[in-house]
Amino acid sequence: MNWQWITTTGTTLAMVLVSGIGIYIVLLALTRLAGLRSFSKMSSFDFATTVAFGSIIASTLLSRNPPLASAAFGLVVLYGLQYAVSRARHFSPRIQRLVDNEPLLLMAGEEILEDNLRAARVTEDDLRSKLRMAGVTDRRQVIAVVFETTGDCSVLCEGDTLDPWLLARVRGADRLPAELLTRHAQP
Repeated sequence: MNWQWITTTGTTLAMVLVSGIGIYIVLLALTRLAGLRSFSKMSSFDFATTVAFGSIIASTLLSRNPPLASAAFGLVVLYGLQYAVSRARHFSPRIQRLVDNEPLLLMAGEEILEDNLRAARVTEDDLRSKLRMAGVTDRRQVIAVVFETTGDCSVLCEGDTLDPWLLARVRGADRLPAELLTRHAQP
């Protein structure tokens, strides 16, 4: 049996401690500089960047490569890219369309939009789960279910006032019956 898979040395533990403290300080400083959006899931790009942050942090803690200085620089690069892309998205609709996925309507009222489920690679079981988690007890309560750019589902239900602005740029929103929009629009 190779005990090196289970045991470690005091030096290795000390280096994990130093690397952990160092990368934590760098992460904290960069997050304070960049703001709360750093770990948001506002777009698929944000999600991918957050996963990359985690990968850098984990590899820095548990291996000699990358060294702490390289990992810190890697985080600076990712934070910089995230900042640049988020700023560019504000100024250019073309960049926004390139970077962001488009939200997709999965249910229009009670109707399940099968073609949109397939496009999103979401099953009816997934959809039922999201409806239950949103507290839906009957499909007739549903105004709309939107598959968001982050992979989350938003469930809009009876009793909610529905501002059509919320459905702007949602692919398939035109399939919502007009009476659902007008019935739930604010007077």
